Amino acid sequence: MNGNVSTVTEFLLEGFAEAWELRLLLSMLLLLMYLSTLLENLIIITVTTLDQNLHTPMYFFLRNLSILDMCYISITVPNACINSLTNHRTISVAGCMMQIFFVFFCASVEMMFLTIMAQDSYVAICQPLHYPVIMNHQFCIQTTLVSLLCGLIYAAVHTGNTFQLSFCQSNMVHQFFCDVPSLLRLSCSDTFSNQLLILLSGVGLAGGCFIFIILTYVQIFSTVMKIPVKEEQGKVFSTCVPHILVVSVFLSSGSVVYLRQSSSTEIIQDMILSVFYTIVPPFLNPVIYSLRNKQIKQAACKVILKMLIQENINI
Repeated sequence: MNGNVSTVTEFLLEGFAEAWELRLLLSMLLLLMYLSTLLENLIIITVTTLDQNLHTPMYFFLRNLSILDMCYISITVPNACINSLTNHRTISVAGCMMQIFFVFFCASVEMMFLTIMAQDSYVAICQPLHYPVIMNHQFCIQTTLVSLLCGLIYAAVHTGNTFQLSFCQSNMVHQFFCDVPSLLRLSCSDTFSNQLLILLSGVGLAGGCFIFIILTYVQIFSTVMKIPVKEEQGKVFSTCVPHILVVSVFLSSGSVVYLRQSSSTEIIQDMILSVFYTIVPPFLNPVIYSLRNKQIKQAACKVILKMLIQENINI
């Protein structure tokens, strides 16, 4: 930052509303979604870890997605609820930097995990005989590590590129958490390279993953249509269509926030869209990917029953 201008030492986040009653209502709603998300994902992590029958590639990736979703939603929601209830909306530059880094990391890794899971579904349905060979343990570990490494690099590049700017116009972030578009509007530096990086990296990562997922599901649907049993077709469609919807909501809302030229008059719209790419996917993923799954339900019942029996024995 330049030394000859008054630089920002902390940022002021946008509140949910001015009225205390409305702030309380919105905070309780988000807190309920947050706790539900934690519970849903914790059930999936526990069940897929304890049940030996679920130690397969599909459930390995589901467990990883659940861990990631718990982290993803924890970056923004608890802090936003506390800030709203206490009306203490300041965040340090270091805290803002950490928030941006982890949001980018979790969002990018989530996109890569969803892409790998689409690949898993494709192999399971379209190439079932080759499934053990293609989706082996080594492949699962390697793709997970590559996703995490790419996420770290992606987050570090965007965070570093954002905080090399000077912020001297205002410290009011028009968002309930720190995000790059809001900070770019506060900068008195030239932000063209930052906007270009967001565009190119967004199109490269998100666009590439989305095209791969769509092509994968086209192959899956074409294979399923050849199955004579209508019930089996219905099962696949009822699972795959929600997957595509969640990915579409995740990408479209994030793309609108990051790629369009928004103004300070669109604060509410930006905040609502941000909810759709930071809170809704972690909340819906467990329901769509796992909690409607019969094996998960049966395994959860077995784990709960075993815990109750063990508790009665101890008593």
